[in-house]
Amino acid sequence: MSKRLISFVIPCYRSEKTIRGVVEEILELHKTHMDDDYEIILVSDASPDNVWAEIEKLSQEYPIVKGYELAKNSGQHAALLAGYKMTHGDIVVSLDDDGQIAVEDTYKIIDHMYEGKGYDVVYGKYAKKKQSEFRNIGSRLASLMGIYLLNFPKDMEGSSFYAARKFVIEEMCRYSNAYVYLPGLVFRSTQNVDAVLVNHRAREIGESNYTFGRLFSLWINGATTFSIKPLRLATFLGCLSSFAGVIFSIVLVIRKLLDPTIQAGWASQMCVTLIMTGIILLLLGVVGEYVGRIYMSENHSPQYVIRHETKSDNEEE
Repeated sequence: MSKRLISFVIPCYRSEKTIRGVVEEILELHKTHMDDDYEIILVSDASPDNVWAEIEKLSQEYPIVKGYELAKNSGQHAALLAGYKMTHGDIVVSLDDDGQIAVEDTYKIIDHMYEGKGYDVVYGKYAKKKQSEFRNIGSRLASLMGIYLLNFPKDMEGSSFYAARKFVIEEMCRYSNAYVYLPGLVFRSTQNVDAVLVNHRAREIGESNYTFGRLFSLWINGATTFSIKPLRLATFLGCLSSFAGVIFSIVLVIRKLLDPTIQAGWASQMCVTLIMTGIILLLLGVVGEYVGRIYMSENHSPQYVIRHETKSDNEEE
């Protein structure tokens, strides 16, 4: 029986002080699971620190480590997709570069893939996330968006620690549009998905790279790339505001007929004007977001651009 090849893909950003520890944890895990072969793909997302130099050192020290550096910051999901396209594994495991993920739980996820009828993708689900309340709120909002806009299972809570079978990764890599949202690609490829409880560690070095702006951009990506529900919501709001306008007009006419002395209300007119204008601009913004994404996709904007890749000692420059 041939060995399985497990591919670990790690996007790296501001992690020059943590990525070595994560890689060495994977190497220690390999020592207890020698029946599997490993490869580790590290993708620097144009990180402003010296993580690329650290990746180069790791690739020279450990032959199973391969590194890629993107020419510009393309986001965690695009960096992961870049790594997926370089994998050869039967199972691909995604995890973070900050050391908060307990690498020893990897086989909880992999073993769960083979339970019952077998799963195509298994997420690590955290019993308690040891991160800031801001990030917890962001995670909850992302889960709600997935449930109500992308039709994810209601009991499914995704994370950045998960394993997927080779055919799922290959299907995800066929996606060529500029805007990458990996949960949407996962559930577009398969519904045979489950989750298993894993540990989450407290952050020892640095802080989360996800600002509100990055989180908001990620939500917009997911909502507009794989769902037309925002457009349907825009249609609903348009109909609702039009209906409210008609009712308000009827009320004003009736009041004027019943009491001709009532003066025209400048304040009420301004309120209605501002509300209606705000709704119109909001709906135009939603439509414009879709049109802009269509334009960028038709313009063949790249998901990412690889600037460098590591080379082993026996490879020619």
